[in-house]
Amino acid sequence: MTPTTWTPETWRQLKAAQQPVYHDPVALEAALAELAELPPLVVAEEVDHLQTLLAEAAAGKRFLLQGGDCAEAFADCRGGLIQDKLRVLLQMSVLITHGGRTGVVHLGRIAGQYAKPRSGNTEVVDGREVPVYRGDLINSLDPNQREADPARLLQAYHRSAVTLNHLRALVDGGFADLHHPEHWDLPWSREDAGHYLETLDQVRASLDFVQRLGGLPENLRTGELFTSHEALHLPFETALTRWVPEKEAFYNLGAHFLWIGERTRQLDGAHLEYIRGLANPIGLKVGASMQPGDLKTVLAKLDPQRQPGRLTLITRFGAGKAEAVLPGLIAAARAEGHPVLWSSDPMHGNGTQTPSGLKTRAFGDILQELQEVAEIHRRLGSRLGAVHFELTGEPVTECTGGVEGLEEADLWRAYRSGCDPRLNRSQSLEMAFLLAKVIREG
Repeated sequence: MTPTTWTPETWRQLKAAQQPVYHDPVALEAALAELAELPPLVVAEEVDHLQTLLAEAAAGKRFLLQGGDCAEAFADCRGGLIQDKLRVLLQMSVLITHGGRTGVVHLGRIAGQYAKPRSGNTEVVDGREVPVYRGDLINSLDPNQREADPARLLQAYHRSAVTLNHLRALVDGGFADLHHPEHWDLPWSREDAGHYLETLDQVRASLDFVQRLGGLPENLRTGELFTSHEALHLPFETALTRWVPEKEAFYNLGAHFLWIGERTRQLDGAHLEYIRGLANPIGLKVGASMQPGDLKTVLAKLDPQRQPGRLTLITRFGAGKAEAVLPGLIAAARAEGHPVLWSSDPMHGNGTQTPSGLKTRAFGDILQELQEVAEIHRRLGSRLGAVHFELTGEPVTECTGGVEGLEEADLWRAYRSGCDPRLNRSQSLEMAFLLAKVIREG
């Protein structure tokens, strides 16, 4: 892709799905102009390094753990909550590394995941129809503040910057040091963490032994943390796109990794047109409606040079549905010679609603899809090299099942998500244990 055949603006010639309507276009353009002049949140060298790691994951040398909130909330830009999200990812990575015998790449749905696609433009709240909540990037969960507000674009940028700054400080300051797991404790669920603490003790004992032999530095850390979000709001993403002269390429420097979702991956749509020209590694959500022929078209569009680490295919089917679709998609990618990284998102295809209208997901369904997808890859000589979870470090009760035995009646106890239900900390750790077994068997 060259600047003469693609620019960050060429998507405007095509139909863009899931875009909000602003009633003050002058204010919108002013906000976008200011965004375009603000400093990048990440640098191109970090982005390129992530692509190298993703290429290694696709080759079976690492495993990608992507996780975080369904949609971040401005009100959650607080030190304690940010630390808890990092803790969960680090704890999961220790369990995956120890049990799965593989290095882990940490990719957070964090520092920018402020928008969500929705199935309709309006919803009924307290008996009246209002514009649907599209994430804090666009409007408020408060039904009285549902008009799309351009000022929120700048608020999202600044909260992303603050979140990323805190994450960098935590990692650089030794928060991720394996010799100091006390930094990782989440006291609210200490009673659930027996298996995790036992495993961590084994890891520390191994590290101490090797360190005494002179094989490890004093301050051992688990590795870098990279950020990701869905490239949904195209004017916002365009404002964060920069030409990097020394790389001779355009990068979206609002995150290291971006993905296109199921609702915006139209073959002739604006989202694929926008993301195809970026130098960032990118993801594509692939559901049950994706046909092998369409996948070949998408692969040619997004990764014509067949670059290792460039493209991650994130499958989302629902428990019991992968067998009907995934084998054909694996065959299509293989036939075209694309070195894609296969990831499983076992969350989005397994949503249900309670009779009262509350969204939830069952731990057993999530695990079932993950196991089914891994088994299909194994049987066909392919490899599941990544997972994509919606999770949190908070003691929420949004998904049923898991070691806590949460039932539908428990959901109201601590249901905090403004969009989709997330795994809580104990459910995330249990999933990591089970995922390690899946990896080891692969």
